[in-house]
Amino acid sequence: MTSTQPAGTTEAAAAEVVRSLLPAWLQFPGYRIGAALLVVALGVSLSKLLVSLLGRPIARRFERQSVAQIVLGGVRGGTIAIALIIAGSLVGLQLGNIVLSVTVFSAVVGIILAPIVGNVLNGIFVLADQPFEIGDMIELDEGTRGFVDDITIRYTKIFTLDNTFLVIPNGNVRDRDVTNYSAEDERTRLSLDVLVTYDSEIPEARRQMELAARDTDDVINGGPDIRVGSARYPASPGCFIADFADSGVLLRLRYWVTKPYKIATVESAVRTAIRQRFIDADAELEMAYPHRQLVADDSLGEAIRSGGSPADEAPQSAADPTAAADTTGSADPSGDDLSTDSGE
Repeated sequence: MTSTQPAGTTEAAAAEVVRSLLPAWLQFPGYRIGAALLVVALGVSLSKLLVSLLGRPIARRFERQSVAQIVLGGVRGGTIAIALIIAGSLVGLQLGNIVLSVTVFSAVVGIILAPIVGNVLNGIFVLADQPFEIGDMIELDEGTRGFVDDITIRYTKIFTLDNTFLVIPNGNVRDRDVTNYSAEDERTRLSLDVLVTYDSEIPEARRQMELAARDTDDVINGGPDIRVGSARYPASPGCFIADFADSGVLLRLRYWVTKPYKIATVESAVRTAIRQRFIDADAELEMAYPHRQLVADDSLGEAIRSGGSPADEAPQSAADPTAAADTTGSADPSGDDLSTDSGE
C-alpha cells in the first residue's frame, strides 16, 4: 500500500533537513537564500572540476574536437542546472513550478527564440554532417578564406587571413557554399590562364609554362598520379590549349600545390617565373593583348588631300539619289539620250 504526501509536507521535510544540517548561529533570517547562493557557487565550482577531470577522456573518446567541446559544455551546463534546481527548492520553488514557468515563458517569446532555435538545430546538423573541423582552412562563397577557430551549437567562428574574426550563425553556414581546403588530402590543384599571340611558338610556350611551375617552391613537380575519387590526375604540371581567342591562343596551366595556405603567394611566383622565361627564351614567345586596327578608305584619303570635305559630300549624295544619275546622263520620255560632257 502506497501513500502520497502533499507538497507542503515535502517542503517542510526539506526545510527540517536544512535546519538540522546548519548550526544554530547560521539560521539567521533569510538563511535559505544564503544557502541557495552557496549551492549555486558549489555547483559552478563542481562543473569546472568535472570539465578538467573529464577533458582528456572525452577528447580521446571523440575524434572531432568540436564534438568534444560540445559534450564538455553539456556536462558543465547540466551540473549548473542541477545546482540551480536544488537552490530553487531551498527557497521554496518546486520543480513543477519551474517547468511551468519555463513553458509559459517559451510560449510568450517563442517568436523571438525561433532564430536561436533554428541556429541550434543547424548547429547539430553541422556537427553531424562534418563539412569542416576546427583548424581547417575553408573558403566561403564570396571568397573569404580563413581557419575554423570554433564550432558551437549556435555559431561558427572563423579566423580570416586578414587577421579578423568572422562569426557566422550556423543557419547561414548551412545555406552557403563552403570550400574545405584541409579535408583529408591537403594537396590542391590550381589553374592559370595565359594568352599568347598566334605568331608565338605554341609548343615552346607550353613547355616553358610547365617548367616555370616545376621550378616554383610548394608546387608538386612530379611523382605518382593523384587520385580524386575514382579519377587519377598527373601530379606534374601540365599545359593545354584551352581556346583560340580573338587576340591569341589561350593556354591553361594546371599544377598541384602541397599546402593550400599560401595560394596567392604560389600563384604570384608561378606568374613571375612564366613572364621571365618568356623574356629569356630564344623562341618567339609573346603574350597577347587586345588591339584594334583602323583601315581608311582610298576615296576618303583623296578627298582629304584635295582639300574637300568628304563629310559634307557624303550626306548630299545619300540624300539626293538623282545626283549620281545627273553626272552620267539621263533618258527623256521621248527616248533621246541626253548625255553631259564629263569635262564640264
